[in-house]
Amino acid sequence: MSAPLPTAAEFVVTLEPSKISCKDTAALALAVVRDGVITGEGPTTKGRVHFSRALDAADAAWCVRILTAAALDHEPVSRAEAEALFEIDEAAAERSDNGCFEDLLTKAVVHHAASVSGFAVPPRTVALSAENTIESWAPAKAANVDTEVLEWIASQMRGSRRRNQALMRLVATFVGATLPFAHLPNVFDIGM
Repeated sequence: MSAPLPTAAEFVVTLEPSKISCKDTAALALAVVRDGVITGEGPTTKGRVHFSRALDAADAAWCVRILTAAALDHEPVSRAEAEALFEIDEAAAERSDNGCFEDLLTKAVVHHAASVSGFAVPPRTVALSAENTIESWAPAKAANVDTEVLEWIASQMRGSRRRNQALMRLVATFVGATLPFAHLPNVFDIGM
């Protein structure tokens, strides 16, 4: 039996990647980052000027540290973690991270989608690294991508005010390999 998850109040006080022991605590930590992005306050914004609804390089770095915690390196990105990243993406009206968060979001979502579809994925430290391109590890034309996960990604992206072009291209590639072209608009109804 695993140890119970800390309460949100306990976790906020001890927010550090070394305390992340499972995908659930990682998703909880990402929610703390999201709250900091929304309010401009909290443990992830301490010691620096941070405006509400803004995402900067330090916020993106927090997300990387959380997702690549040692306890998680050989586990695929979970749905809860990917959803938390989508929430951070939606919360941030302003960006000053030079595209770091968008790159991380794309890689994390594809890591999740590929693993759910049964593809081998590299460790998180490899897959989510800014130094590695997503093309170096993601399936290029996957014939057996789980359509449910593609529909989930499309639903996450439909209401987004920000268009992640890299993620849309990769998912469109996956969808194109999975469904006949006539079904593409029904599953992936977002503008490119």
